[in-house]
Amino acid sequence: MALADRWLLPEGIKELLPPQARQAELMRRRLLDLFNTWGYELVMPPLVEHLESLLTGTGHDLDLNTFKVTDSLSGHALGIRADITPQVARIDAHRLRTEGVSRLCYCGSIVHTHPSHMLASRNPLQAGAELYGHAGIDSDVEVIALMLETLHAAGLTQALTLDLGHVGPFRALVRDAQLSPAQKQQFIELLQRKAMPEIDQFVDSLNLDSSLKEQFLVLPKMHGTLAVLEQAKAHLTQPEVHEAVEYLKQLASRIQRDYPEVRCYVDLAELRGYHYHTGVVFAAYTPSFGQALAKGGRYDEIGQDFGRARPATGFSTDLSTLIELSGRVAQSEKAVLAPANSQDASLQRTVRELRSQGVRVIHALDGVLMPNNCDRILEKQGDEWLVKSL
Repeated sequence: MALADRWLLPEGIKELLPPQARQAELMRRRLLDLFNTWGYELVMPPLVEHLESLLTGTGHDLDLNTFKVTDSLSGHALGIRADITPQVARIDAHRLRTEGVSRLCYCGSIVHTHPSHMLASRNPLQAGAELYGHAGIDSDVEVIALMLETLHAAGLTQALTLDLGHVGPFRALVRDAQLSPAQKQQFIELLQRKAMPEIDQFVDSLNLDSSLKEQFLVLPKMHGTLAVLEQAKAHLTQPEVHEAVEYLKQLASRIQRDYPEVRCYVDLAELRGYHYHTGVVFAAYTPSFGQALAKGGRYDEIGQDFGRARPATGFSTDLSTLIELSGRVAQSEKAVLAPANSQDASLQRTVRELRSQGVRVIHALDGVLMPNNCDRILEKQGDEWLVKSL
């Protein structure tokens, strides 16, 4: 590497400088404070873990996106986390072992070998919340509501669309058709691209009766307003489909009751995180951004590989994306200029008192010009130090 290139960051890796870094920290605190008011306890998993742990449960989907290193102390394979969700599942299963409901939240850096989309960073700052120990609709409603409140707390004022899906219909069709793992994966990829001509060819290649073949062709079209749910009941006959439809209807009704400004959209062919989701999946979108602002779902089997399968639901978001879309412009904070450190005890007391109140105070240094971000100065009048405008 040439000398001039040594200070360049790897492609897709980003850093935050002043004042953007300060803005990110304030956003992190705002969201964690929000989670705390909802009763979610903060956890801080490590950046690096044994690879087997990171790729357990949900982690299998993350294998290609996980940086792998060798521990020089033990020789074991380690991974740099690409998602915090499996770490939180491990904590719930083995470290806390809470009986009943457990609410956990987090905010930390993750690293991806590949960006999730063309403009994405490979080192997002992931924030999220997970609820363990409850399998009913109430917990899904709570997590979705907290997700929407998170976007509001981040300062997003644009109209939001809540995309709702469910893995039940897909799983029922795959089971009835007895698809091989390779065929199932191929169908997933086609559904994600909504590649109808290729889906037609794929279904024609399967040995299915006419009724089941028609249902395979209908599934990719089951997206749109909530009216799609009634269409799904009419065209898809499996009991799991009807259960999923009723669940989504109740879920959407409760969300729209509390958040009437949020538009609900249904997509029964949305299989984001299919390999670990067990029920409803959801994501929030806004017109100005082509990717999900936040996403999550139910994953009741996530803790099974850790020896403690508990009902679970949760969501995550990228803090950097929220900051970018919030429209807030990072500005350098103004400060009070104090004279150079001296033996004046009253000056030191005044500076400590101002800082305890959250006021930025910068001491002058001999031979150094006054910092540009100082708009006030401490001046002594009699026995008191007073803050004066410059």
